[in-house]
Amino acid sequence: MVATIETVAFEGIEARRVEVQVLIANGLPSFTIVGLPDKAVTEARERVRAALSALGLSLPPKRITVNLSPADRPKEGSHYDLPIAVAILVAMDVIPADSVSDTVIMGELGLDGTIRAVSGVLPAAIYASAAEMAFVCPAETGPEAAWAGGTTVMAPASLLALMNHLKGTQVLGNPEPVLAQEHVSCIDLADVKGQETAKRALEIAAAGGHTLMMIGPPGSGKSMLAARMPSILPPLLPEEALEVSMIASVAGQLPGGAISRTRPMRTPHHSASQPALIGGGARANPGEVSLAHNGVLFLDELPEFSRGCLEALRQPLETGEAVIARAQVHVTYPAGFQLVAAMNPCRCGYLADEARSCNRAPLCGADYQAKISGPLYDRMDLFVEVPALSAHDMTKPPAAETSAVVAGRVDRARVRQKNRFDAIAGGETLRVNAQANGKLLEKIAPLDADAQALLTRAADGYRLSARAYHRVLKVARTIADLAGDDIIAAAHIAEALSYRRIDVRQALKRTG
Repeated sequence: MVATIETVAFEGIEARRVEVQVLIANGLPSFTIVGLPDKAVTEARERVRAALSALGLSLPPKRITVNLSPADRPKEGSHYDLPIAVAILVAMDVIPADSVSDTVIMGELGLDGTIRAVSGVLPAAIYASAAEMAFVCPAETGPEAAWAGGTTVMAPASLLALMNHLKGTQVLGNPEPVLAQEHVSCIDLADVKGQETAKRALEIAAAGGHTLMMIGPPGSGKSMLAARMPSILPPLLPEEALEVSMIASVAGQLPGGAISRTRPMRTPHHSASQPALIGGGARANPGEVSLAHNGVLFLDELPEFSRGCLEALRQPLETGEAVIARAQVHVTYPAGFQLVAAMNPCRCGYLADEARSCNRAPLCGADYQAKISGPLYDRMDLFVEVPALSAHDMTKPPAAETSAVVAGRVDRARVRQKNRFDAIAGGETLRVNAQANGKLLEKIAPLDADAQALLTRAADGYRLSARAYHRVLKVARTIADLAGDDIIAAAHIAEALSYRRIDVRQALKRTG
């Protein structure tokens, strides 16, 4: 008899059906796992053997074959331990076969028979719920699986507890979904003295989901401003929280199975590799751009990132997805992140300070900023100068506006955008202006005559690309939303144009 247990493999954040088939037949004693297993799956033999031994059971002295079907799909991870063990117990007639029919099982086994936490429980539980099947996972990840809803979740702490439950001698309680405790942050926008233009740009970026580039000398407050971006962003919507949690679950970064409604803020170091930033590696794991989905990706010292990493950002910024293509796997992760970047104007950082700049200024600034390609610059919505503060600025009293006040305006602007998209875009799940493109942008961004004339003159004068033209329009739409205006006026266009980048080389040519 062949015993069969259902489990899953992962393609991105999608769970795919895998059958664990076990055949115990006469022959020389052996334990073989087939079906493209990786090293962790192959080592399940020893963990299963030890776990059964801890329960006083031993494998029969026969030929044991475990097939992971479909056999041409790579199997990775330790979550196959538990389904393999349960399938063997069914084949040994220790567990009734009907007790695990229509059940998805996953979990890692300890040598003492305990069931350890694994990654990917939330998308697996959602798959089980959609297939109208029960779900078994480790006790530690039970609260995570409970968020799937619509399915029976069993979260045993050990293999013995699961066996007793399936045989009817013990009843496992249903885990409850857990919402992460939101800590009150002491970081507030009021802590930043001066830099009113940068604060305004930060507010616009938060309201419309726009990309933001801050340029200024060391110590001017660029990182300080970026760190306060989460304090003015609205909490995640329920559907957004589920998307973020599924990615974190696959990456093994959902501690305790608790889901948070705080928007993610990822701050990778500039030494990060391309697989770490975009995703990939041996197991095609999600990268920082996906872990920042529906949140903020802050790249400090942007020119110090490798050229390959920066160029790889272009596609996720445009499509909202990170596509990882390898010889044996092709995975797509969501990557709808908001990019906030900071950089010095030149390598020494003091390009505008004649007393402190190096002897290569201003050419050093042009060379340093040229490390960022034109197409990547073109994908930035807002550029803002963050000048150094004087001693007089530092002695000023704290700003009157706190993060809570700014967050209120941002939230109202986002509500206007969502209502507009619901009315105009129909079934499209768009939430912020930065996501609008093509004909939809024309519908949501009507201009009065003066605004249209100003935008046309600016597009010709600054030689804006079609992408830059549309980005100016999106930023102007957000500025109008913050002001509560339905029609975009010339003042909104003028402010949006003020946040466009000035090319250092072109400025040098104009000044001779």
